[in-house]
Parts: sequence; structure tokens; C-alpha cells
Amino acid sequence: MTDSSTQGIKTVLHPVSNLATAKAVYAALLGVLPQTDESYYVGFEVAGQHIGLVPGGGPQGMTSPVAYWHVPDIEAKLAEVTAAGATVKEPAHDVGGGRLVATVTDPDGNVLGLLQDR
Repeated sequence: MTDSSTQGIKTVLHPVSNLATAKAVYAALLGVLPQTDESYYVGFEVAGQHIGLVPGGGPQGMTSPVAYWHVPDIEAKLAEVTAAGATVKEPAHDVGGGRLVATVTDPDGNVLGLLQDR
């Protein structure tokens, strides 16, 4: 294991039932307007963090917030965490602009996200 293989949590996605209301609450909480404001996703950038709102949990069916660790090599990190006991929930896939995301569950069922920017 190497400490440099993970760059830390920089992205947290929250499933929301009412995007307009959630957007207002998070804008008030964070003190900034969203940088991305679409019907399928609202994203805020603040203090080096990305906070995303996903209506209805999105196609991945999120039911609780998911923290995404930014990694330089998503496939290598997937192999490392699954060898350690995690289970792949959502394989690595491109979500646009060359950004790859994947999720795994730990042995207790907690969902952990991995994110790689190209």
C-alpha cells in the first residue's frame, strides 16, 4: 500500500428528492451558487471540494451520500480494494470529459466512490 495512490476525498454526491429545494439549501449552506446547474445534476465548488446533488439518486440508485476518493489509476485502486475485501458495486465508467468513476462496498455495505480525472 502506498499513501500517494489516493489523493483524498474531494467529491461528495448527495441523492435528493427535490432538486430545486436542495439547490437552495446547499447554496445557503455553502455560500456559493452552483457551478453546474442541470436538471440531472447540480454541482458546487467550494474550498477545493465538489458537492454534487443527484436527483432521485441518479441511475446508480444512490440512497445516501457517497464520498469519492480521487485516484490517479482507478483500475489499480479497484484491484487493490477488492483484493482487500471490498466488492465492486458500479464498475469504472466514463461520466463525461474523460472522468472515470466507480463505486465499491466495504464489508459492512458502506458505499465508497473512486474518481479518476484524465
